[in-house]
Amino acid sequence: MIDPRFYKRFGPLSASDIATFVGATVTRGDPAKIITSVASAYLAGPDDLCFIDEGANTGATNAGITLAAKGASGRFDTASTVIETARPRAAFARAADRLIKPRELEHGQPAIHPTARIHATAYVQPGVVIGPDAAIGAGVEIGANAVIGPGVQIGANSVIGAAAVIKCALLGDGVRVYPGVVVGEAGFGLAVASEGASLTPHFGRVIIQNGVSIGANSCVDRGLLDDTVIGEGTHIDNLCHIGHNCRIGSHVVMAAFAGVSGSSRVGDGVQFGGRVGLKDHITIGAGARIAAGAAVLGDVPAAEVWAGYPAKPIRSWLRELAWLARSAQKRSTRND
Repeated sequence: MIDPRFYKRFGPLSASDIATFVGATVTRGDPAKIITSVASAYLAGPDDLCFIDEGANTGATNAGITLAAKGASGRFDTASTVIETARPRAAFARAADRLIKPRELEHGQPAIHPTARIHATAYVQPGVVIGPDAAIGAGVEIGANAVIGPGVQIGANSVIGAAAVIKCALLGDGVRVYPGVVVGEAGFGLAVASEGASLTPHFGRVIIQNGVSIGANSCVDRGLLDDTVIGEGTHIDNLCHIGHNCRIGSHVVMAAFAGVSGSSRVGDGVQFGGRVGLKDHITIGAGARIAAGAAVLGDVPAAEVWAGYPAKPIRSWLRELAWLARSAQKRSTRND
């Protein structure tokens, strides 16, 4: 659901309005149906617009209006008004941008907005910008030239490094964000249309639980429609990237240059070596360990150790390395 601390609504829109400006057709339901917000298909209610990509499992949705691939309306088992279009995600991006927009720093506002709530014991260094309705807890330290966006909440005794940018985010107690970190920017969600790819607007949040640390110059993207979540006690090294909609468990450790692609799930207690990369929409089971430089293209069971490019169970990878070494040695011997 849209969090009004971070987003403003500009609706309503009718199904016929949406169909007109996305160049599509209402193929099922009431063209006069009105919606006021957006949501993912599985969370949408009667006042929401959602989309279902071609080839996705349509299932049931309670959305007021659904943008779907051509020929898909007959597969819906709900009363949702359906607009069929060749590219549902691109159509959703265009419609959603008319309904919801992120709150921004106000033009001409003072560096610290008068509606921001800052605890008397918080320490704000020179050059900090704090947006409207932000809430800064007891004992928080905010480094020089950091930017705290509208509605952001930062829990007690957290430390925000110099030049960090935080928006569309809720931070727990004792969180440490190092210099140059960007939390809550839109993720790399692309909508492909006939005129080329465009960025899909993001309407989710970032939730960072107690005791998390995020290393310098790392980025944590907000969710597309859901939340990006980092569990308590997780430690992320410098120059890491967490994509939109990711769920990172508690007490996870990520070494430098780790990258987690969108909508992936990382269980509690997982450990990543340096420069690990995860494909989107995969799950790493609790307690798993991923060796440095691994490229993970599929799910990893809990408590297993994987390595390699592409990654696989470490014993398999070591056997393959040994075979390659023996083969190379034999070839070298024959050539001699």
